[in-house]
Amino acid sequence: MVERFCKLAIAPSTVHNEPRPPSPVTPTSDNANWTPGFSRILVLLALSIFINYIDRANLAIAAPLLKDEVGISASQLGILLSAFFWTYSCCQLLSGWLVEHLDVKWVFAAGFFLWSSATAVTGIVSSFFLLLTVRVVLGLGESVAFPSYSRIMTLHCPDGRRGVANSMIATGMALGPAFGFLFGGEVVAYYGWRPFFIGLGLGCLLWLVPWVWWMPSSKSAPVPTQSNGPSILEILQQRSAWGTCFCLFGVNYYHYFAVTWLPFYLVRERHYSIAQMGKIGCGVFLMTAISASICGWLADHWVRAGGTPTLVRKTFVVSGVTGVGIFLAGSVLAPGNLSVLLLLLAGLSFGLSTSNFWVITQRLAGPEASGRWTGFQNFFGNLAGVVGPTVTGFLLERTGHFLLPILIVSFFLWVGALSWIFVVGPIEPVQWKSSKPPVVVNTPTYSV
Repeated sequence: MVERFCKLAIAPSTVHNEPRPPSPVTPTSDNANWTPGFSRILVLLALSIFINYIDRANLAIAAPLLKDEVGISASQLGILLSAFFWTYSCCQLLSGWLVEHLDVKWVFAAGFFLWSSATAVTGIVSSFFLLLTVRVVLGLGESVAFPSYSRIMTLHCPDGRRGVANSMIATGMALGPAFGFLFGGEVVAYYGWRPFFIGLGLGCLLWLVPWVWWMPSSKSAPVPTQSNGPSILEILQQRSAWGTCFCLFGVNYYHYFAVTWLPFYLVRERHYSIAQMGKIGCGVFLMTAISASICGWLADHWVRAGGTPTLVRKTFVVSGVTGVGIFLAGSVLAPGNLSVLLLLLAGLSFGLSTSNFWVITQRLAGPEASGRWTGFQNFFGNLAGVVGPTVTGFLLERTGHFLLPILIVSFFLWVGALSWIFVVGPIEPVQWKSSKPPVVVNTPTYSV
């Protein structure tokens, strides 16, 4: 069924028929391996997204206590939880441009320093306005993450290995909230939420030491001439670009509900303690991490065995997103332990999609446009972070229950699945009309 839909989804306008110029990525074979030095960089990238998602989820972990201490309403809490996404979304286009025109090593380092500092400062502010301000700064810093990941992957990772590489990012993305829910829940329960923020923000700054030491300069990487690279307008002329945007909006609507409102839902509506909430939330994201790590390897193995990227990547993402919507809707209607089981299955299904999601964008865009395509896609998709937490807060204040907000999450997930099938075309590199054959300079060397 998925294969049939994938064939129907191929649009002649999405991929041009002219021969594609040679890829500027040194390891072009699908069966090529990355260098041992890049393996170390990949571990740092996975660790960075792990930290990234602890930092964006920590306010939700503290929300039940913070709401009472600061004295804010449910709707104000929704605004506070969504404030991160205001700058995170709006700065994606700028971040996509920066990582393609400046050294991605230093762009990412600057963003990491900014978001870790904002996390530490959160622990010392006391008013709604100041909390809102530091969350906005946090979003500004974290906006560099995914454009940087895509830029690095397309430059240094062969296509046939990107499922595994991106699954490491997806695993870190899931383990961050899992660790935050479990460890953060315990710390917040016993010591309060302020020490958690301060210690986390200051401690994570140590990540910058190996990054600056190990990551090579992108200026020494083989890159195409950027003066005639595809513009945002040319990217938006691709039907698949819009398709990936709609998909990301649906995926993020779920993910940001889980990151921002799931702790509050488990404590206030399901009546679990803070410690129990931490364990359940950890379980949901841990299931995503396990699933993502396995499915990334399976997808790459299928591609190397002869499966087309269109069939392989779409099969995983469509199945995963559809399953999340089904299990999540069931969880809000089910009693007690069954509800927890369905939440865990939703987390498991989410890993199917996250392990292959960004591989699709990276293959479609290529090194010529990976930063800008990812930036625009993240800008559009993360509007779900602006809308979702706020809408959930207002609906919760008016209805007193999570039924309608969770059903809306499932609806957007299913819309995203349909977009993968019918809007996104074949998963093949776009031949950009404005691209020239790349000018190759020295290949970066990684110290081992």
